[in-house]
Formats: sequence, structure tokens, C-alpha cells
Amino acid sequence: MSKNFEIKKTVVADIKDKMSRAQSIVLVDYRGLTVEEVTDLRNQFRKAGVEYAVLKNTMLTLAARDLQIEGLEEHLKGPTAVAFGYEDPVAPAKIITEYAKKNKKISVKCGLVDQKVIDVDGVTALAELPPKEVLIAKLMGSLNSPISGFVGVLSGVLRSFVYAVEAVRKQKAGE
Repeated sequence: MSKNFEIKKTVVADIKDKMSRAQSIVLVDYRGLTVEEVTDLRNQFRKAGVEYAVLKNTMLTLAARDLQIEGLEEHLKGPTAVAFGYEDPVAPAKIITEYAKKNKKISVKCGLVDQKVIDVDGVTALAELPPKEVLIAKLMGSLNSPISGFVGVLSGVLRSFVYAVEAVRKQKAGE
């Protein structure tokens, strides 16, 4: 009995570690998926750097309690698979929502972002966010725009000054 208890403690500790390291987590009900469909989904996750695992609800509940995550237990009914997004917080939600559009057998239960539970609509909204690189590019463009405008104004003033000096030079050369 104690050996089994130690194994469960290790599993819960592992889940806690994954939950605390993940930027986002998506929980899904995968009932009805064939082995080929699950393999396809796992391959998509692997390419995006997302870890996908089928976990016991009791182990998830214990890990969530230890991390003081509230509101997760109500979603832990039936078989549960979990996608942990360590690098890109949008990736798990984006892959699951795209896959659910093509395959109606899989459904999103809920998600976690910064260890806060979000509902299905929240996961869908997360999936619709552009990738991190696009958001950074937009931010940099927004920051660069006023500077570019300022440089344009300065170059216009400088250009006008050069034209005025050139006009004065031509006028004096003509005298």
C-alpha cells in the first residue's frame, strides 16, 4: 500500500511541476478518438512544442489543490487529456480548437492561463490571438512609427534649411 502511495505522490508532484511551468494548459475530452486521430493530434502538439498527456482526474485535482488553483475540479469529469504549453501560451488552444473544428469527437473542457481557470470561450479567444512573433512585430511597428515620423519632420526641416542656404549662395553668386 505504501509503495502505491509513493508512486501517486510522485505522479502528483510531476503534474504540479508541469502545471507550474506551463504558460497555458488546455483540458480536453477525447472520447471517441481513434488511435490514428490521437497520434495525429500528438504529432501536431509535438511540432509546436506542446506536451500532451492523458491524466487521471484525481491526480489533476490533487495537483491543482496543492497549487491552490480553484475552479478546476468541476471540469474534471470523464476522461481528460491535458495539453501543456511551455513556450507559446497560444499553441495548445490554437491546435485544439483547429482540431475540434475538423473532428467533432474532441471537445474542450477548460483551460488554465497563469494558473487561472478559463472556460471554453476563453480557450477559443486565446486560440484566436495571433502568434507571439506577430504581436511583437506589431508592437515594434507601433513603437517605431512615432520615431519615423519625428525623423521625417527633422529631415524636412533640415532639407528646407539646405534649400534656403543654397538659394542664398546662388543669390550671392549672381551679384
